Parts: sequence; C-alpha cells; structure tokens
Amino acid sequence: MNIEHSRHGGAYDRGSADRYYGRGFDPHKYAAGTYSSERIALTDPEEIAAYAAGYEQEQDRKMWE
Repeated sequence: MNIEHSRHGGAYDRGSADRYYGRGFDPHKYAAGTYSSERIALTDPEEIAAYAAGYEQEQDRKMWE
C-alpha cells in the first residue's frame, strides 16, 4: 500500500495535526477531507506507521494564548 503523506485527512496528516495541537496519540484518518468525511480508526500497520511518523516528525506546536 502506498501511504499518502500529503493528503489532507490522511494518516500522516492526522498524526502531524494531533501532535501540533497537543492531542494524544490516536491513529486515525478521514475517508476524504478532515472533518468533512468519515473518521476511520487505523488498523493497517502501514497506516499506523504513517500516522506515527507524522506524529513524531511534527516539530511545531500550537501556542495557546
């Protein structure tokens, strides 16, 4: 399976966003666009790895004021 690292709503994107916004590790993706399509819990090891990579590689953090 080819994991789409740049697709909005994909596993990597969701991992990166969760880390940026200070949310916990919760592997998921969206069928299409984030919040505008079905949220899918990840079970495929490749997709979980893509989510984890997005989560671990995100260096920026949201500054809540």
